[in-house]
Amino acid sequence: MRPPAVKEVRVVVREVRRGGGDRGAGTLWVVAFMAVIWVGGVAAMTVGGVRAARHRGDAAADLAALAGAAHVAEGRAAACRWAREIAGASGARLERCTVRGEVVDVRVVVRVRGPGEIGDVRIVSRARAGPVGDMGVT
Repeated sequence: MRPPAVKEVRVVVREVRRGGGDRGAGTLWVVAFMAVIWVGGVAAMTVGGVRAARHRGDAAADLAALAGAAHVAEGRAAACRWAREIAGASGARLERCTVRGEVVDVRVVVRVRGPGEIGDVRIVSRARAGPVGDMGVT
């Protein structure tokens, strides 16, 4: 018996280069995407912080007006002193307190620190309290 004939096989490997300038482009896309996600997260946290401060300011104004109205019989100074104390305890600063008859009108300010160049944001809330039917609403 004869051994089968052996054929010589040559394999040629060629280096194929595609778009030689694309090396590292995926990294740039990932970094850009991460930056967009980061900016979106900072914006969402800022909006959430401002909304929470707005609610805190509204609640502080309501409570301050009610406290002032509860003590309006003691005089304007006492009513506004109580309103200032309650607003401060609620995390706000009483900016204006007006007493007309038995109606107390207050304006409080809450400050929120924004990121970067935005700086401090000043949120103003107002409220009025007094006897029913004497609110001066027309």
